[in-house]
Amino acid sequence: MTATESIAAGTQLPQLQVPPISRTALALFAGASGDHNPIHVDLDVAKSAGLPDVFAHGMLSMAYLGRLLTGWVPQSAIRSYRVRFVAITPVHGEPTCTGHVTAVDEEDGERRATVELRVALADGTTTLIGDAVLVV
Repeated sequence: MTATESIAAGTQLPQLQVPPISRTALALFAGASGDHNPIHVDLDVAKSAGLPDVFAHGMLSMAYLGRLLTGWVPQSAIRSYRVRFVAITPVHGEPTCTGHVTAVDEEDGERRATVELRVALADGTTTLIGDAVLVV
């Protein structure tokens, strides 16, 4: 967790580097999430859709961003969290989750930070963008 008194616009969250997405991780996430869409785990299905291989569930990347947030503040401090999926994460992709504070204000007696979020691959491709409002 972080010392909240020093948080201001421009504050960077500590980045979260995720291990390369493995086929095992995809299978485990499918089971845990209940999302058994075969395009995420079955190479033949992915190829029949014109893709070179399976790819990660978008919600897996969203979960990693959630981990970035809860590594910085307690889960109870999250007031809102939303994302937009902008590109796929291929199997073996190496996501990095980042965030930075864009504003700090007072609302409902709470000091709140608005955080801009991003997941990017090693080649620079952005796969997910979003924002969150956190009590700090």
